[in-house]
Amino acid sequence: MVEGKRCDVLVVGGGPAGLRAAELVSASGLVTVLADHKPSVGRKFLVAGRGGLNLTHSEPIEQFPRRYGDATVRWQGILASFSPADLRQWAENLGIKTFVGTSGRVFPMTKQAAPLLRRWLSQLRRQGVVIRPRHRLIAFRRLNEQHLEVAFDTPEGRVTQQARALVLALGGASWPQTGSDGEWIKLFAKSGIAVHPLVPANCGYEVDWLKSFLHEAEGLPLKNIVVRAGKESVAGELFITKYGLEGGAIYQLGRFLRAMATPEIIIDLKPAFTAAQLAVKLGPPQGSPLLSRAVKAWKLGKVAGALLKMREPFASTEALARLTKAYPLPLLGPRPIEEAISSAGGVSWDELDDDLMLKRWPGIFCAGEMIDWEAPTGGYLLQGCFSTATCAARGVVRFFHHES
Repeated sequence: MVEGKRCDVLVVGGGPAGLRAAELVSASGLVTVLADHKPSVGRKFLVAGRGGLNLTHSEPIEQFPRRYGDATVRWQGILASFSPADLRQWAENLGIKTFVGTSGRVFPMTKQAAPLLRRWLSQLRRQGVVIRPRHRLIAFRRLNEQHLEVAFDTPEGRVTQQARALVLALGGASWPQTGSDGEWIKLFAKSGIAVHPLVPANCGYEVDWLKSFLHEAEGLPLKNIVVRAGKESVAGELFITKYGLEGGAIYQLGRFLRAMATPEIIIDLKPAFTAAQLAVKLGPPQGSPLLSRAVKAWKLGKVAGALLKMREPFASTEALARLTKAYPLPLLGPRPIEEAISSAGGVSWDELDDDLMLKRWPGIFCAGEMIDWEAPTGGYLLQGCFSTATCAARGVVRFFHHES
């Protein structure tokens, strides 16, 4: 076993939350080491860049907290520490200009993650941050009143690092190939820290499709719809896959679907019209089949028509109109967490103070997706990682001032 040198702050996790925490604590003059168990840092950040690197969203800041679930009051403070406007300015300070897309999402002008990551890492090195790759966290303990000792498994064997404060930004369990494998939960369980199980979020759901339906609809979008799960509804689109559904509409409803004993969505295929209006548009019965006339009269897309076709025959025009407005679709369950864009669950909020420090482990802070929160796609995920990391890092600085 190799004994490591002491540092002021040890950050474990090289994703956006860990990098942001290291940036801030090192900028305050604290000697900072960042460890990650992959050969390089920022891997999940680069994965996010495949979609253009949606950094944040331009909606009013007042609306942001509700995007993160039930802890809205807590999120007001977290977002105040690093707002969407702050995130855009941060990128600008690194020489990366941003723009607002037609959907309100915010992207770098280049729509690439690599240029931003390179500049970010250069800044960390200028600030003296020591990056240690291939360091997998295996244990931590309090060495004395002032220092923690953290053990890592490395290619050279077990090594330890002592620090006065520890920031854990270990991620969730989606995209495990980037380093977010959720293995840290076992370690936390041994330490008596309450953690909610990690489950898939922003993920597809499985459906028991008929082969005839897939023949017509697989790979196609279902656009301009409203989807409801329980009392929650969202406008958006869905994509038909061989195993079920993907798309923003189903992603946003994941939290509500998980609460159902038997998950089901209700799809409004023509949200601009009432059932009565659709019936009037179709007119009196004619010689051609009812569904064929409806597809034409209501301007239904191919997927909507294929969905309705699975429910033929229809008792009446009114029955078809009602089904079009409220199409029930049972779901088998979510896709595996490894395929999810993000995960829900993690360290319980009850374990953390307002600085995101573990109440029972003074000097240990948590940041990013390892905390029990989730958010929809659209920039809210990265914003959450940056904001929690900023909150935790500023908490570390206050912790040092208090200690001294």
